[in-house]
Amino acid sequence: MTSTERTDVLVVGSGFGGAIAAYHLAAGGAKVVILERGPWLTAKDFEHDFMLGSSYTRIFDFVVGDGMSILGGNCVGGGSVVYFAAMPRAPRFVFDKQTGLGRRVWPASVSRDTLDPWYDRVAESIPITKQDWNDVTYAGGLWAAACDHAGRTANPVPAAVDRDHCVNCNWMMAGCRFDAKQSLLLNYLPAALAHGARIRPLHEVQRIERNHDGSYRVHYDIIDEEDYRVRGEGGAIDAKIVVLAAGAGATPVILQRSEPSLGRMPHGVGRYFSGNGERLNTAVLNEDRVREVLGLTREDGLAYAANQIGKGPTVANWDRLDGSLPEFTRYSLEQLYFPPGLGTILAQVADAAGGPSWFGARKKEMLSRWQSWLIIFQMIEDANEGVFGPPPAAGNADRISQQMLGIGRLRYDPAETTLRAWAMADAEVKDILERDGLAEVTAWTNDVVGAYTVHPLASCRMGDDPATSALDDRNELRGHPGIFVTDGSAVPTALTVNPAMTIAALAERAIPGIVRAARERGVEVAYGAPAPDGSTSGRRGVADLLPSLTRK
Repeated sequence: MTSTERTDVLVVGSGFGGAIAAYHLAAGGAKVVILERGPWLTAKDFEHDFMLGSSYTRIFDFVVGDGMSILGGNCVGGGSVVYFAAMPRAPRFVFDKQTGLGRRVWPASVSRDTLDPWYDRVAESIPITKQDWNDVTYAGGLWAAACDHAGRTANPVPAAVDRDHCVNCNWMMAGCRFDAKQSLLLNYLPAALAHGARIRPLHEVQRIERNHDGSYRVHYDIIDEEDYRVRGEGGAIDAKIVVLAAGAGATPVILQRSEPSLGRMPHGVGRYFSGNGERLNTAVLNEDRVREVLGLTREDGLAYAANQIGKGPTVANWDRLDGSLPEFTRYSLEQLYFPPGLGTILAQVADAAGGPSWFGARKKEMLSRWQSWLIIFQMIEDANEGVFGPPPAAGNADRISQQMLGIGRLRYDPAETTLRAWAMADAEVKDILERDGLAEVTAWTNDVVGAYTVHPLASCRMGDDPATSALDDRNELRGHPGIFVTDGSAVPTALTVNPAMTIAALAERAIPGIVRAARERGVEVAYGAPAPDGSTSGRRGVADLLPSLTRK
């Protein structure tokens, strides 16, 4: 027998979309419960290793699909716990994207200009450092020097990192044990808890059904804290408002599984998935040439040592983020450190001569030079090719290991435009890093797990056209009043930059609409909370947009 409790607002997921909604609604007076599939870890729990059962495998979710695999967060705080803290705003041209029929993909009400006040709200709530060259890691400096040598520009990446606390350990993906990375564990979530919100870790939502009074019943399973394949007895919670923020690889699956009880889903649910156009290249550097050509050295005599020194991406090349360029030729190239594991498996060898490109004797030799690797992360414009098939019996994937690994239902067949964009970005990375013998560059293979993304988007995208979008421009699910989606699945397109800042800004923008809907359903809730630390400049910036709601 399942137990049922009641709340005003039920939030599914505690990443950017969920934490922001939970804070504002709880601060406004609503009773809020957050269900999070993963464990609740804090700084003292994050471990600096990649062993099974460590924080690394506990807080990640790696789902292998057909042609596309997704690596995402699986913990309280969601992707903010495992992200690299890069927080750029999306370029202006992104919001002008059109479908093949010439229709605007984004809602007419959303542009870079209209989103900027909401970006400002996020920047007030999550401290973002405008890094200068003194903050740049050696790897970032090497990428910047190589770009300059090739006639390109390079820019420090804005990052949500507290420089006073950062020790340059480069274990950001395993969770920051020094609380230097500004994850949601340090701002929105504790503020939500202070206003009475409750977080339930290891609660995996399975489906939603509509009650006779128009409220919703959300069914969940309890997940074992050590073996995620084991499910305990679950329960259900009734809520007047449901905010789905389980991630672009899970939110559409929950909705698909709910269709028999909720009714027909909008056409856009589980379609138009974007991997943010992501791809990785490995450069194996020639330390002698780096020293001779770029004049870079390290104290140990090596020009580069790709070990646990530094932090996530610090330098990007944004020369191609030019709105005057044709679509599918615009992209960013960003230096980052990707830890052992997928990187060592998927990195291809140069000049495989018709043999296997990702294992064998040549790969063994390449791995022996791992201290000379530099990883370049490219984010192109893709064609929203991903489609989710029928959902698994439970969860977002069939779990095949104790933690982290599952087989999902996403099918991704990259279009010619996507393939050409990847090839163009690959060629540019090679042109920059292979000049004067600096390195050998190869892209990671897609033969093992298909393409791959750490920033899944658009699987329940917002828009004005009901035929091509799952959500209206307020993030409400079409045909299902009171259900909102605020995670990356609401973002309509690839962004050509790291998407965390945009996901958060869109979530901030969605809150007033959620407040109005909650009021219509009898919830006594107000809009107008300051930033989690009490700051109010961001609130003042949106006050004129919401005169009937905002407390100035």
